[in-house]
Amino acid sequence: MEPIKTIAGAVSDLDRADVDTDQIIPKQFLKRIERSGFGEFLFFDWAKEPGWSLPPNPILTAGRNFGCGSSREHAPWALEDYGFRAIVAPSFGDIFYMNSTKIGLLPVVLAEADVRALAEAGEGEVDLEAQEVRFAGRAVPFEIDAEIRHRLLGGLDDIALALRQEDAIGAYERDRQRSGPVTTAL
Repeated sequence: MEPIKTIAGAVSDLDRADVDTDQIIPKQFLKRIERSGFGEFLFFDWAKEPGWSLPPNPILTAGRNFGCGSSREHAPWALEDYGFRAIVAPSFGDIFYMNSTKIGLLPVVLAEADVRALAEAGEGEVDLEAQEVRFAGRAVPFEIDAEIRHRLLGGLDDIALALRQEDAIGAYERDRQRSGPVTTAL
């Protein structure tokens, strides 16, 4: 996972509330075993609507409760594969929020009026280090859990965090008392 410091660029706007994970990536496209290739199916049904346009810019703005619904890891994968690096919305589905942070897709919660203003500005900058979103001469602060922020700034996924404890894990495995026969060849 790549570290995140600042995400800057054009903004794509999806001014819809309660966008669930099945709308983000419909179930018929969940057959892949790798994390890539989902972007082409992003918002598949909506993309057929006349006038639909959602350019793959670095920043996506959306309505409240974005990513609600089932705990589908494929939804953040599809958004990231499509080209989004940060999503700014008034609120997120809890599981979607956590799944996003685990792959390096930055979800940012701002007041609805600020989300709309960012969308209207058309471009902006999400600064994770400073914890602020900058656009149209404004800087709007946002909150993020300190541990999540640390992980994203360092580019640390769950595997990287576990590997940081490799010595402690090895010591535990060497020293723990085993009942029954030993099944590992050392």
